[in-house]
Amino acid sequence: MYKNDIDNSDKILFFEPRIMERPWGGTGLKEKWGYETGGIRAGECWGISAHPNGDLKIKEGSYRGETLSGLWKKAPELFGNRNEDGTLRKDRFPLLVKIIDAGEDLSIQVHPDDAYAKKYENGSLGKTECWYVLEAPEGASVVIGHNASDKEELADMIRNGRWKEFIREVPVEKGDLIRIDPGTVHAIKGGIEVLETQENSDITYRVYDYDRVVDGKKRELMIDRSLDVIRVPAEDIALSLKKASDYEGREPDNGMIELMNCDYFILWKIRVEDSLTIRQEYGFMAMTVIEGKGLAEGREIQKGDHFLLLCGIGEVRFSGNMIIIASAPSC
Repeated sequence: MYKNDIDNSDKILFFEPRIMERPWGGTGLKEKWGYETGGIRAGECWGISAHPNGDLKIKEGSYRGETLSGLWKKAPELFGNRNEDGTLRKDRFPLLVKIIDAGEDLSIQVHPDDAYAKKYENGSLGKTECWYVLEAPEGASVVIGHNASDKEELADMIRNGRWKEFIREVPVEKGDLIRIDPGTVHAIKGGIEVLETQENSDITYRVYDYDRVVDGKKRELMIDRSLDVIRVPAEDIALSLKKASDYEGREPDNGMIELMNCDYFILWKIRVEDSLTIRQEYGFMAMTVIEGKGLAEGREIQKGDHFLLLCGIGEVRFSGNMIIIASAPSC
């Protein structure tokens, strides 16, 4: 059994990231972020994850070598995951944080909600996610939503390949935030980098993949399940897209600017200029440094580092010049 009281050296958990090969991956994870990609076509860096497809190891401190899922089970108090009566609040670590580098367009896809995934995907969570745009070339766009007016038109557009009529593209710039609720048709376009924060799930239904051939064959589409879960009509784009100008310049609260607050997580942008102290009042906070470098509780951090602030650590001191995207479970 792990100790309930953590000392200063174990206030923060750092992870060994996992690089995921994808057919649409680019070179940015190595060239811009400094990750060791091993020469593969790297599309994703999983930075904080306890999912079976990428269960990350803690790389230093008292818990070095432990997987995140293992520590979550052995010491739930470290993550605020125990009720007063001793029962657990959640059966699995709830979030997954990754950096996506799209060398080419990703497939047109959709995710199920929790109820559908639990029933049809062996008890998996569904996937609510959001993208913070890290880089976007001039004139960049992403797919968010569709143009079908009802289920009948939706099925006709998909089954007959009316893709230009079907998809809805919207322009994006660096710093924009895109919320992707379950049932929302979406795709990242080539040349864009995002930080994705999501539920702890790896369920994706591929609607269209541009007839792309991988290892001599086209990738599988999941048309029937996509039709089951796609929302019709699509949500108003104003509910999904928050421009950088909507929040930049806002007065931070506890040093943090809130970007999104949903049923599953809260997301903030933290700008450290010289020094900043925040108070960690959640079960845990997941953090990714997206620009610059500095110190966190005296420990050197830099662009591309991912770490967790554990439960009950109170004030956390940062110094340097950097930007951090942080998240925490909503409940």
